[in-house]
Amino acid sequence: MNTLFARFQGLSRDKADTLLLLCSALLVLAPHVAHLPLWVSGLCALTLLWRGVITLQGKRMPPSLLLLPLAAGAMLGVAHSYQTLLGRDAGVAMLVLLVAFKMLEMHARRDLFVVVFLCLFLVLTNFFYEQGIGTALLMALSVLALLTAQLSFQFTGAVPPLRRRFLMSAKLLGLAAPLALALFFLFPRIEGPLWGVPGDALGARSGLSETMAPGTMANLAQSGETAFRVRFEGRVPRQEQLYWRGPVLGAYDGRTWTRLDARTRQRTAQEPLALTVAGNPVAYDITLEPSSSSSSRWLFALEMPQSLPELEGKRVDVSGEFELMAASPLESRLRYRMLSFLDYRLQKDALPPDADHWLQLPANSNPRALLAGLGLRAERDPRRRVEAVLQGFRRENYVYTLNPPLLGRDAVDDFLYGSRAGFCEHYSGAFVFLMRAAGVPARVVTGYQGGELNPLDGYVTVRQSDAHAWAEVWLAGQGWVRVDPTAAVAPERVRRGLEGAIPPRPPFGIEGLGRFMQQGGANSWLAQMRYAAGAVNNGWNQWVLNYTPQRQQSVVDSVRASVFDWRMPVLLATLITVLFLWRIFLRRRGIDPIDALYSALCSRLARLGLARAADESPSAYSARIRAEARLAPPAEAAAAEFLGRYSAWRYAPHAVAAKDAHLAATLKRLLSQVR
Repeated sequence: MNTLFARFQGLSRDKADTLLLLCSALLVLAPHVAHLPLWVSGLCALTLLWRGVITLQGKRMPPSLLLLPLAAGAMLGVAHSYQTLLGRDAGVAMLVLLVAFKMLEMHARRDLFVVVFLCLFLVLTNFFYEQGIGTALLMALSVLALLTAQLSFQFTGAVPPLRRRFLMSAKLLGLAAPLALALFFLFPRIEGPLWGVPGDALGARSGLSETMAPGTMANLAQSGETAFRVRFEGRVPRQEQLYWRGPVLGAYDGRTWTRLDARTRQRTAQEPLALTVAGNPVAYDITLEPSSSSSSRWLFALEMPQSLPELEGKRVDVSGEFELMAASPLESRLRYRMLSFLDYRLQKDALPPDADHWLQLPANSNPRALLAGLGLRAERDPRRRVEAVLQGFRRENYVYTLNPPLLGRDAVDDFLYGSRAGFCEHYSGAFVFLMRAAGVPARVVTGYQGGELNPLDGYVTVRQSDAHAWAEVWLAGQGWVRVDPTAAVAPERVRRGLEGAIPPRPPFGIEGLGRFMQQGGANSWLAQMRYAAGAVNNGWNQWVLNYTPQRQQSVVDSVRASVFDWRMPVLLATLITVLFLWRIFLRRRGIDPIDALYSALCSRLARLGLARAADESPSAYSARIRAEARLAPPAEAAAAEFLGRYSAWRYAPHAVAAKDAHLAATLKRLLSQVR
């Protein structure tokens, strides 16, 4: 190893600079491996390796007659892989290959700069696929490495060490950062994603769909991706109050629940939305992540929203089932403000005469559940019918699980009388089926339930694992009432989230490791690290990825108001003056380390109830400490010895005090014993 290191240390300047450029280009190209065809990544790796061998061995570059057919074949391969040479993916693949091939054609200094500029442009293309803060940090490191390589080519005489060149590049970036930040926050922006093109910028994420079948929610619940984040004004509602309403499903074919057909939805949308609310509304802001579906238009809100959210450039509609939808697909991250009432009554007086679609069931489907529902009609009060089904879920041996067995054609029968194991979609679907059979109007509501509060930034994070399905039944005088059958089987799912009802799988299959990581709960160091990472990522999303023209306008207005407010310039001038004078004071009068230790002892004794008087000498202070006898004997002895040594040092002649060369170390030891 030492021989290899010495060999690299002895490289000529040209070889060292070329290898530095190769390493910098590798930092830029490496993240593209995740989305490029395997043959493109392999060809680039071989090309860079070839260039490294040529550099180390000092051989000649390959001739153009070899490179031209290789480049042409690569372009044909791109056209074959993507069926085009246009567009984002094909363009990035060609640019990656161009950078790799250009490495084999560097003959002059101008070619080196061309490679650097191509790599800088290629840095931006990484944000077409991933815009997280990790990618941003990696690209910042790549730019720093490229600047270091470019700076290395500029020296004509002696070249500084690599560490010094790296620090010089970092200083250049630091000098440019304030101007870049000012341009980012204040320069006029346009609508659309920060990087990329609509539909490509933020990548695909999983999300709720407009259908629900056995296994739908269970599969989604295993995803830890963020669905949206919420910032409440004031107190955060209790966990069991956090029901985020999404698609409402009213049609059932014996296995799959779907939304009502278009004609029925159009009819219900024309009905008056009779909503009665009580109490004060809850105010909150939602930052919605993009969904995987290009046609997704769902906006989520707590039940029950007071009004429609305002989206810049998009119309928002509400259905007859209180579903919030944008008029056009949501292709990027959105931020909107909501007011919701947690205490409400929806259509409490009466249902429309033609609302029989909330009672419809498929023919020749689930006969045992149908008979059970018909049997419930013996109870004249619909509320008792609801309670009878919930009591059945509580008393019988039902299991809440993410891995239920497969169900047959009559899925409700197989679940209720066979497996008795299921996730929220099993319980809500079976409950609504029984209610309709019992003559109670009912429907399935999907969305999210709960969320995790980050104590560091105050945001509630709702993940895909919080996806949930519950039911609504219509009762005379009460209207549509939320009923969560899952809470009858696994109440901890509603109170504490999915992990409260179903223990998570141990990491890497090691049970002990899982218990170790969970020690301390929300106060453990691991949880604090996760909260910190979530807060940083959320700040990145809020102030970088979701920095829209509207948010920029509010920032500009705030800056303008601060500039024209006389208090802000006065405050800044005062602060600058104080800092300047304080710096001069510290320069002229340094603080002696012995005096600093004495101040630390006085502060510690003050916290223990033995504060020193302003006119009290160290000797008098020591005598009072002994007289009051508040400290333990070892601490009292240490304090007395500390004060005696300090008094001798402070008031004795300097020739005598200078003899104790280890005074600071002794005082530190004594200070540590005062508890």
